[in-house]
Amino acid sequence: QVQLVERGGGLVQAGDSLRLSCAASGRTFSGYVMGWFREVTGKEREFVAAITWSRDSTYYADPVRGRFTISRDNAKNTVYLQMNSLKPEDTAVYYCAADRNPTFGVIGARRADYDYWGQGTQVTVSS
Repeated sequence: QVQLVERGGGLVQAGDSLRLSCAASGRTFSGYVMGWFREVTGKEREFVAAITWSRDSTYYADPVRGRFTISRDNAKNTVYLQMNSLKPEDTAVYYCAADRNPTFGVIGARRADYDYWGQGTQVTVSS
């Protein structure tokens, strides 16, 4: 059974940094695209960033581009999200997700593109 476990959330002040991690287990994740989404209560879950298995391609949502960096360590089956210059509007529950069969190896930004999800970790940024 595939499990994704996020860690690293917390309460920080605006301008601070935070690094989230997502440990995957249950099978080999070769070829998987790994992504991060976030959700605020009452709003749709939105795409944040994603990375291909080979790490040769990343994609970011406009609100986080230039501030967040996604990376992965395939030997550890772990994906990271380094978040810098955090803003109050980054406050959300952050979810790790895995796309087991990316179409033509392309990163998807839709929730429906992803097959497995973690339980989420809360990030709160105070002003």
